[in-house]
Amino acid sequence: MAMTKPVNPEYILTISCLDQRGIVHRVSGFLADHGCNIIDSAQFGDSESRLFFMRVHFALEDRAIDDELLRADFGLLAADMQLTWEMRDAHYKPRVMLMVSKIGHCLNDLLFRYKSGLLPVEIPAIVSNHMDFYQLAASYNIPFHHLPLATGAPQEAKLAQEAKIIELMATHQIDLVVLARYMQILSPGLCTALKGKAINIHHSFLPSFKGAKPYAQAHHRGVKLIGATAHFVTGDLDEGPIIEQDVERVDHSMDAETLSAIGRDVECVVLARAVKWFVEHRILQNGDKTVVFK
Repeated sequence: MAMTKPVNPEYILTISCLDQRGIVHRVSGFLADHGCNIIDSAQFGDSESRLFFMRVHFALEDRAIDDELLRADFGLLAADMQLTWEMRDAHYKPRVMLMVSKIGHCLNDLLFRYKSGLLPVEIPAIVSNHMDFYQLAASYNIPFHHLPLATGAPQEAKLAQEAKIIELMATHQIDLVVLARYMQILSPGLCTALKGKAINIHHSFLPSFKGAKPYAQAHHRGVKLIGATAHFVTGDLDEGPIIEQDVERVDHSMDAETLSAIGRDVECVVLARAVKWFVEHRILQNGDKTVVFK
């Protein structure tokens, strides 16, 4: 019987720090000295902020070095160089909670990509303030949590509903929350709890037509480009650090319904890219912006 070759542990290391001479040399040298093989690497120095960003995907091939020793030794290097860093298991599938209201195209698209193996995630929960998609969740065998919140509900009801969201995040050990057209404005408290681990899709190429019926507004103004924006959630509505954007060209012959259909397709693609880049640890925040190693 043929012996199965053991799989080497793989990691993704992300780094941010003040730019300084020798960062790549010292990091790559550390990995080589610890029996690691670099699979791919990317780096960027921002001349404006004077910050340096780096992402390294590597395999640990020296069986004499374990996870604890690798992290402890790198921690010493990071302290010496004043690095902000994270070292994650590349084989771990982040746990994602999807939130949706009554518009389901992004939810449906993400679930299909997840089931097809295109998104390396686990989805232990779907949350909605409506019941419209409980059957869709059931078809993927994913628990559906109906947390109703009526339009114009008092602040106490909103905070109670959001407390249940935070409880679900803790129960399911959620790494990322995706607002897949969840049409509720989050409280400052929930935005703080979700800092750096919640992505929203906005139905326009920001900044653009905000509020209700954006495609009707776009049609009325005779736009020639429509698009979508995926961004991190912050307390400033639709103004969090942008992760991904895309557009489609349109013309005068298209009515509002056609623009909406085209827009839905763009939203799905843009949100899926942002989620995939997040779970692959390709996004590093740079103040109000992001660095995305594609």
